[in-house]
Amino acid sequence: MAQLQAISSYSSTDLLFRRPKLESSPYHDKLYWWRQLPFVPELGTRGSGINGQAIVHNNGSLFQNLTRVHSNQAIRAVVSSEKETVTSGASNGGLRGKLNKVVLAYSGGLDTSVIVPWLRQNYGCEVVCFTADVGQGIKELEGLEEKAKASGACQLVVKDLKEEFVKDYIFPCLRAGAIYERKYLLGTSMARPVIAKAMVDVAKEVGADAVSHGCTGKGNDQACIEIVRFELTFFALNPELNVVAPWREWEIRGREDAIEYAKKHNVPVPVTKKSIYSRDRNLWHLSHEGDILEDPENEPKNDMYMMSVDPEHAPDQPEYIEIGMVSGLPVSVNGKELSPASLLSKLNEIGGRHGIGRIDMVENRLVGMKSRGVYETPGGTILFTAARELESLTLDRESIQQKDSLALKYAELVYAGRWFDPIRESIDAFMKKITETTTGSVRLKLYKGSVTVAGLKSPYSLYRQDISSFESGQIYDQADAAGFIRLYGLPMKVRAMLEKGI
Repeated sequence: MAQLQAISSYSSTDLLFRRPKLESSPYHDKLYWWRQLPFVPELGTRGSGINGQAIVHNNGSLFQNLTRVHSNQAIRAVVSSEKETVTSGASNGGLRGKLNKVVLAYSGGLDTSVIVPWLRQNYGCEVVCFTADVGQGIKELEGLEEKAKASGACQLVVKDLKEEFVKDYIFPCLRAGAIYERKYLLGTSMARPVIAKAMVDVAKEVGADAVSHGCTGKGNDQACIEIVRFELTFFALNPELNVVAPWREWEIRGREDAIEYAKKHNVPVPVTKKSIYSRDRNLWHLSHEGDILEDPENEPKNDMYMMSVDPEHAPDQPEYIEIGMVSGLPVSVNGKELSPASLLSKLNEIGGRHGIGRIDMVENRLVGMKSRGVYETPGGTILFTAARELESLTLDRESIQQKDSLALKYAELVYAGRWFDPIRESIDAFMKKITETTTGSVRLKLYKGSVTVAGLKSPYSLYRQDISSFESGQIYDQADAAGFIRLYGLPMKVRAMLEKGI
């Protein structure tokens, strides 16, 4: 009973956000472990129910573990105590507790606009809106400060992350050859950790004690994957930060509820034409989900695409480009050195006009469900082709096989939001080492949606014409092949002899 009393002594805010002191009770560890799962409702919030029945229902697995040691009466005592702390906490701040300042990932759309007053009402806090420029387009950034302050924010912070995004996130994935499930070039997956990292930095700059996001678990947030990508980064970079996810707590369940809440709290509702598709755009790619795409039998409509032309309408003449690379990373286009973001922007333009980089796929989400998405990645497709082709010159067979094997794991880690996981960082160190000699130039031919290699050159090329020639040479004597074949094929020969009784 002493342990249960120790648990109940925590305030609502403690149970919601802060890691309990593990030495107080062995059950605190279970509470904290359960709290970290991004797929479940918060303990003791309105979203999961304040009354005892709702809490026991939504958190059944947690309390089933406790019942193995304590009686049902003891469990009801915990629920009752939590209920009391939620009520008492309201007088010290908002309806759900007290926070000082919250940094909110802000887009200016309906969802994030209503989160601002909701945070102020429920946690009695100041709200600093944060917007990351990762190449989503200038139109997405227009008028944000006015919108944020009209919603009740005290400040809007905008950071240009394009160069950091390409240099520190996209290029490592490119060097690793990380492709998720044979097709997806990880556009959204790579953007989330750079945004979340910037939020942690801004929280430190403005003295915030919490961060918040508007991921809903629907659309591009399906299967909680976006929530995972954000929150795992928060955990990894500053585990002391409180994390508020309104969609796990509030009663708002859809667009109409959000509009009604906005009107009630005098928040100007953003007047925008709602797309039939759920989209996510950054400098690397543009994703499309929803509407007719939810049925895999439906072919995407041509008017859906925004970064690339229909390959059928692309120029009738091919275009040749040359990509310069140093240690597995691109540095130039057609002999002109460019910054990482400028280089990618240039290739997006070139690839887009030739219909390069359209991918239609059904992928497996983190929790196992399947989801269909259509992706446009023109510049990225060109770069992946260039890197792979140059490696055919500079890496031996065993190196390529090991690299390809680790690339699969690398892609899975990035997709699952584990960018700051030591495993990914360790694999990245291997990728950096193995591609030290992947330096040279790749000439590519772009034509009506296709990218093909037209020439390769590297000072570290393992290709030797004097060895590979069909003519006899001093290094390789074709007569040596007979002995090699006899030894290499010996196991097969012995098995055949056994089967035939020889």
